Amino acid sequence: MHLKSTVQTVSSIAFAILLLTACSKKAEVNFYDKSLKKHPLRCLQFTPKQHTELEQSLEKLYHFQKNCKNSLELSFKSDIVCKSPYNAAMKSTSNFPNAYLKLEVRNGFKLLYSYYIDLLHKPTKEDLKEGFERLKDDIL
Repeated sequence: MHLKSTVQTVSSIAFAILLLTACSKKAEVNFYDKSLKKHPLRCLQFTPKQHTELEQSLEKLYHFQKNCKNSLELSFKSDIVCKSPYNAAMKSTSNFPNAYLKLEVRNGFKLLYSYYIDLLHKPTKEDLKEGFERLKDDIL
């Protein structure tokens, strides 16, 4: 009997830790082209799609070149509502993200690099600047 209650306690603690750490503010970075680590890109192009405040802020962070083959894509969303019952426990016991920010670099259709972060608030200029600084450190 004593072993069963100990196992239940340990399981409960492990589950609580999982819930509390599942959605951290840590960004996920992927190098789809490993050669970028040794041979950084020389340029990027960026074409705003919706002319949002974030896109305008991004244009101020770097001198983008229209004739560059490497394109930067910005996507973000806020006020995300997840209605899945599978996330009910996490949503009720922790800060469940309701927004994201993603930066992707492509050469044509080939994905080279991505930066993604879940957010607990609407993406801000500061979030964008932090993500773009990471991108610059990684591949430019």
